[in-house]
This record gives sequence, structure tokens and C-alpha cells, in this order.
Amino acid sequence: MSARSPSLTGSKRGTLIARIWHGVTPASRADEYTAYLERTGVRECKATPGNRGVYVLRRIRQDRAEFTFVSLWDSLEAIRRFAGEDYEKARYYSEDRDFLVELEPFVDHYDVVAGD
Repeated sequence: MSARSPSLTGSKRGTLIARIWHGVTPASRADEYTAYLERTGVRECKATPGNRGVYVLRRIRQDRAEFTFVSLWDSLEAIRRFAGEDYEKARYYSEDRDFLVELEPFVDHYDVVAGD
């Protein structure tokens, strides 16, 4: 584990790992980028064994659309199935650079403990 992602387990009962990425597009392209995310990252996350959900959060601020992409995973191994061995780096698709005005190179990971 690197300094960016201390102890991620995802192995305790009721615990998942959240993988969180942030990006920014022009506000005028927010709907188009949302649809693009659904066709690419959302679809691929959901198809990866060990994925437990995907959420795309979007906030329009003046001329910018801020996106937060949250995916939930059973384990670090499941995240690696999706993102590869260098799982702390953001995973971009070919057209992402056409949409994004800011490229966030890394993702954050958090242990998420579900309530009873």
C-alpha cells in the first residue's frame, strides 16, 4: 500500500471500499458527459465482479460541471480487476480528454462501513 491509500480491507462483514474520482467539464457539456460516463465507466464498473454499485454525482457551478464518480467494491482485488495493478491512478477512456477541462490523475479510496 502506498501513502495515498493506507489500510484498505473491504474484508470485514458489512465493509466495502469506495473508489472516488473527481472531474470537471464545461457546464454546456454536462449532459453529454453524463451519458458518456453511463456508456463507459458506469457500465464497465457494474460488469466487473465485486462491484456493488456506481454513483455519478454532478454539480453545476456557473460555467463548470463538477463530477464525482463513486464506485463501491467488495475488496481491493475487485478494484484491481477494474483498474489494474496501478489502481490508485484514475482510469480514463479515450474520449475523456475531449470532455474534461481538469484531469484528476488519482482516485481516493475509503473503507465504507454499512449500518445495520
